[in-house]
Amino acid sequence: MRALPDPVWPVVVLALIQVGDGVLCMGPVRFVRECFEGVKFPREWWWVTVPVKFAAAVGLILGVWVPVLGGVTVWALVAYFLVAVFIHVRARDFGRNLFLNAAGMLAICVSVALYSFGP
Repeated sequence: MRALPDPVWPVVVLALIQVGDGVLCMGPVRFVRECFEGVKFPREWWWVTVPVKFAAAVGLILGVWVPVLGGVTVWALVAYFLVAVFIHVRARDFGRNLFLNAAGMLAICVSVALYSFGP
């Protein structure tokens, strides 16, 4: 792992995406609600996504100065979105929620992990 993430901007952009995602999960907004319902995610657990998203954003931002934390955070996001893809496939939710939301975020997270924290 590099001494510091290089370049830093993808890490910051991913952190901002996570903040935005956390805000969208607060209601949640309609498309997030439909995503949760599409995979039959229990309503009593919806609240958990908000602190997870905000914690990921904090981990990424702190990871600019503590690269190990940033690396662990970005790979944890990769695992999170791998699970999300699996859950969408298992629920046969093959629409926008799978391809744009889960798989799209998985691709972004893997890209940031390799580009900013890779060898």
